[in-house]
Amino acid sequence: MTEPIRIAIAGYGNIGKGTESAIMQNEDMELVAVVTRRDPSSLKLMTENAAVIAMSDIKSLKDRVDVMIICCGSAADLPEMSPKLAGMFNIIDSFDTHQNIPKHFEAVDNSAKAGGHIALISAGWDPGYFSLMRLYALSVLPEGHGYTFWGPGVSQGHSDAIRRIPGVVSAIQYTVPVECNVEAVRNGECPSLTAREKHTRECYVVVEEGADKESIEKKIKNMPNYFADYDTTVTFISTEEMQSEHCKLPHGGFVIRTGRTGVNRENKHTIEFRLALESNPEFTSSFLVACARAVHRLSSRGETGCRTVFDLPPALLSPLSPGQLRSTML
Repeated sequence: MTEPIRIAIAGYGNIGKGTESAIMQNEDMELVAVVTRRDPSSLKLMTENAAVIAMSDIKSLKDRVDVMIICCGSAADLPEMSPKLAGMFNIIDSFDTHQNIPKHFEAVDNSAKAGGHIALISAGWDPGYFSLMRLYALSVLPEGHGYTFWGPGVSQGHSDAIRRIPGVVSAIQYTVPVECNVEAVRNGECPSLTAREKHTRECYVVVEEGADKESIEKKIKNMPNYFADYDTTVTFISTEEMQSEHCKLPHGGFVIRTGRTGVNRENKHTIEFRLALESNPEFTSSFLVACARAVHRLSSRGETGCRTVFDLPPALLSPLSPGQLRSTML
């Protein structure tokens, strides 16, 4: 029997906890350690033999883990942490600020190559899983129109960005598709849609006593890359309302592509892929863990540098052998 893939988790929020749970569902993996910026003694893990290590001591894990899964926020953490840790470990992150992915890729690539490691960035469900669906659809229907709609559901990255505003105690953000435009796409109307016409953003925020709500609302609505390009509503609520009405983290969405084939483009086609997730972080975590298997296999081949999901052969994600895949999946 081969040795299990040794995993460490950096960060123990919703995605970190989901990643621990996902590792427990994969027999070829084991959780070695969780790295935290909190007091290590304050964390209680589900995995009995896994260590809890302070972020300041992360170097002690060098050569003890095969893959480090970084479960921190895209707004402030990952741009700094991923390049730094890629110099020490094989890493995966779920960086989700789409327009900044090329810059993030370059920084991580340089660090991973210098350290002799391999890294995978933006391995969430979007970017990540949905990115693959967009690629497949475009490749099959090169003449057509592609659309992605997110929600209705909670965006962890956007919620995290709000929580980092001074005076904010807690926040949750729902992304909601504009339904009439979703139906227009499904009907083959091929509308040209702006970000504002595709989604609205609904924010529920708990603030410190005496906080300037008007200033906080303005900061949210004008935040570049997150809210400035959307119709955004901000509702201030109590801690009790947050705990009772917004305690779950659902999400989902659609990748839709319409196109035509034939000599005279006479035949219409529609590709639609849907995700309906009761737990956004647990699904994201499950994909991160599958990708950890691929990263470990690429590292075992001696590969270095940064990758995205476009660079991963699908078979590397699966615990099944190539023969098993051919006989059961093909």
